Amino acid sequence: MEHSEKPSLEQDFNLRLFADQVQTLSLEQAQDLSIELYRQMMLKDNMYEELIKDYWGMSDIPLSV
Repeated sequence: MEHSEKPSLEQDFNLRLFADQVQTLSLEQAQDLSIELYRQMMLKDNMYEELIKDYWGMSDIPLSV
C-alpha cells in the first residue's frame, strides 16, 4: 500500500476553493465550521476503529482508551 504525503491535483484544487470560501467567513461562522469539522473527524475516527475491529475480528474489544 503506497502512502502519499502530497495531495492529488484534484485535492489541491478543492483545497484552493475551500480556502477562498473560508476567507469570506465571519468569526462566528469560522468557529462553527471548526467545531463541525472536529465533530466529523471524531465520527471518521470511530468509523475507522470499527472497520479495523471488524477486519481483525475484534468487534468485542475496545481500541480506545
